[in-house]
Amino acid sequence: MSPFTIGIDLGGTNIKAAIFNPDFKILVEKSVPTEAAKGPDHVLDRITKTILEMIHETRISLVDIKCMGMGIPGLLDPQEGLSIFSPNFPDWNDIHVVNRMKTFFNFPMFIDNDVRMNLYGEWRYGSGIGNENVVLITLGTGLGSGIINDGKVVYGKTSSAGEIGHMNMYREGRPCKCGSSGCLGRYVSAVGMVNSFIEKLNNGRQSIIQEWVGKDQSSLSAKMISEAYDLGDEVAIEVMHETGRLLGYGLSNVINLFNPEIIIVGGGMSAAGDRLLSVVRETTAKHALKLSNQACRILQAQLGARAGMIGAAVYANERLKIMETH
Repeated sequence: MSPFTIGIDLGGTNIKAAIFNPDFKILVEKSVPTEAAKGPDHVLDRITKTILEMIHETRISLVDIKCMGMGIPGLLDPQEGLSIFSPNFPDWNDIHVVNRMKTFFNFPMFIDNDVRMNLYGEWRYGSGIGNENVVLITLGTGLGSGIINDGKVVYGKTSSAGEIGHMNMYREGRPCKCGSSGCLGRYVSAVGMVNSFIEKLNNGRQSIIQEWVGKDQSSLSAKMISEAYDLGDEVAIEVMHETGRLLGYGLSNVINLFNPEIIIVGGGMSAAGDRLLSVVRETTAKHALKLSNQACRILQAQLGARAGMIGAAVYANERLKIMETH
């Protein structure tokens, strides 16, 4: 039996790839710029090239690869291997990723949404180990999420279950790319928190961050807000707490709906840690159903930027097992 698995995490900025041994230890990993603006063919060529480079570096053969998993942002059909639409990739419509890759490789390949791949990774090898009811949210450019209910990943009719980021928090709020407005993700993602901060500056509030960025508000980041928070900056503390409260209201709904044992907070903004999560926990304690909230822990993700690659490899192995038993 071929022992090795490839895991790919396709991001808007970077392609992260690794080859794993049977114990899911990384033999080799690479991160290369996605160059999404050059179109789908270019992106898929870059993935192919990265796989071949890793195989060459590890001196293993293509026949030693058991299977491959790929996490892709946006809407897709995992059974078909079809990426239907990916918001940050130009001209990326109805791309049959698996068929394209099969012109180069003949091992089994499987795709799924990038956030669900993060979920598989954290569930099997991160903060979610040993739990059967898990919700993962990733706070980055937007808010992504995935749900495990009674040990099974929840997909829904069109594989788009668990879009927590599009929960309406304000009847008419900030416009969202989904076509609605007031969505949770427009406020509690890294981009959302930065926008909240800029709104306060534009209303005449003063912050130490103004000294750091000067007139260039575009360089303002969630990380800076965390750093200013630690320095006792009033606006940073206010924005962090407001963001935490709103996320807490959103997660109160999630706790009431799904009754999870654990909610894992991942993505770049999870680095804020308890600066954000302590307020989230206080809010769910007040607003979620008592019994459900007491049974639920809200934790930071453990695997960081590797979660998607690890999850993709785990997922590919699970899908392969199902295929082989049918």
